[in-house]
Amino acid sequence: MTLEMTPVALTDAAIDKVRELLEDEGDTALGLRLEAMPAGCSGYKYEMYFDGEVADTDSVIDAGSFRVLIGESSVDHVNGATIDFKDEGLQGSGFAIDNPNATGHSCSCGKRD
Repeated sequence: MTLEMTPVALTDAAIDKVRELLEDEGDTALGLRLEAMPAGCSGYKYEMYFDGEVADTDSVIDAGSFRVLIGESSVDHVNGATIDFKDEGLQGSGFAIDNPNATGHSCSCGKRD
């Protein structure tokens, strides 16, 4: 099951992991902030962190036991994205963002994003 939100969706695995991390932080009033940051010619990179500050221009999404906070400058870049948490055991684990807005273009440096 996936929690559908505007402009993002979270999978059950992502929701469970965020809840667990918030409990570890000891402050369940914090929100999960999602930002899309310019990353040079490869487009954007994503940052996710807990934040207690909510700006008037933030999109605030109720995810049940926590809020997802998206800054005004990031909303268009993450619209339609899905946040998942993948546990690969010994291979590692982490959040993955599937964003239909991301394009796999390259630049003159030859690197692909």
